[in-house]
Amino acid sequence: MTPAVKLMDLTDALEMIPEEMGAWLDLQTSLVVMVEDEVIRAVEEAEGEEAPKGLADWQQEELATARAISAGDKRYLALPTKFDFHEYRHMERFIGTVTDARIADQLWFAIKGKGGFRRFKDTALRLGLIDDWYRHRDEAMNRFMLDWAETNGIQVDQTPRRPGPE
Repeated sequence: MTPAVKLMDLTDALEMIPEEMGAWLDLQTSLVVMVEDEVIRAVEEAEGEEAPKGLADWQQEELATARAISAGDKRYLALPTKFDFHEYRHMERFIGTVTDARIADQLWFAIKGKGGFRRFKDTALRLGLIDDWYRHRDEAMNRFMLDWAETNGIQVDQTPRRPGPE
């Protein structure tokens, strides 16, 4: 039986994986694996060649996983990305929970236009709401990943992170 995947591993992948990488859940180990898009492309362009050309030595470690993912190996299930999560929508929902209309208006104004994410966080910090925002966002991420896991029949370990050095 496959062990349960840790919720914190799923949410970390959602939040921290850079745009130039993909994340998958290894259904045999319940671990999140990451592979650079460049390595996936190199494998796909190599079309059966023994070793794709142009990869750095450190990228070689990802080759076996990239080959399996490219081949459609059912062992690997693609994780949703931060773009699937739609953080902007969650900022709007958070603003909807703010009862003081003056404060809510400042937050609505902050999210409009280019740079809205940064202005929203700066405004939330200035208004003393940043901890509330991060708590709201973290709860939304947890719910999003739990829903994804349920949809895909994945068992999730929701044990919280222990404080202290890892």
